[in-house]
Amino acid sequence: MAPTHDRAGRVLVITPTYNERENLAALTEALFAAVPRAHLLVVDDASPDGTGAIADEIAARDPRVRVLHRSGKLGLGTAYVAGFQRAIDEGYDVAVELDADLSHDPGYLPVFLGAIQEGADVVVGSRNVPGGGVRGWGPGRHVLSKGGSLYSRAILGVEVRDLTTGYKAYTREALERLGLRTLRSTGYAFQIETTFRAIREGLRVVEVPIVFVDRRVGHSKMSRRIFAEAVLEVWRLRIDAARGRI
Repeated sequence: MAPTHDRAGRVLVITPTYNERENLAALTEALFAAVPRAHLLVVDDASPDGTGAIADEIAARDPRVRVLHRSGKLGLGTAYVAGFQRAIDEGYDVAVELDADLSHDPGYLPVFLGAIQEGADVVVGSRNVPGGGVRGWGPGRHVLSKGGSLYSRAILGVEVRDLTTGYKAYTREALERLGLRTLRSTGYAFQIETTFRAIREGLRVVEVPIVFVDRRVGHSKMSRRIFAEAVLEVWRLRIDAARGRI
């Protein structure tokens, strides 16, 4: 039987930013059009292009928006951990990861929240299930993304088809059980680690299809170093799981 209480009551959307000034206003408008009751936390890593100042201006006009300024480029994973901790401390029921570059359509959020209301602990916006996909990538990015998920699934022995997606939602209980202080990945591998830990914790992980659209403005943050970290991290996760550390 589906839960009758409101598991998706208070929603905090977390958006890490680094040089996203041209995207932030459009993202905010799209988010609140999709889920007007949500709150937005912008975690800005001292963007040289003034993204932090733009975020402050938006927050001054809209009480649903807040900004966390950090001293420098500290990594995607640590930005999300800071946002997750804020969600726990302030009593939110759901925390959502959402890229600032408009690649993640906020229009999918009602589906995410519906899945949580029906009992999901973690919702994965999947490009690799029927109905999901990618628009705007060249062959190299397709191979990198799909290959990364296939590689990770094979090493870790999990069934989730999109382990590298960055569009996800977590219940408060899921965040509390992930062990935020023990998360080690900072880049591309962060998504793999959080989903794997959720599965190891026995949480219900549900994939819903999304279509990822390549950014229209700015530059991708992906690099060879970040990808190499992910390759090595998958093996560390497998070893730690075998030793009962996670």
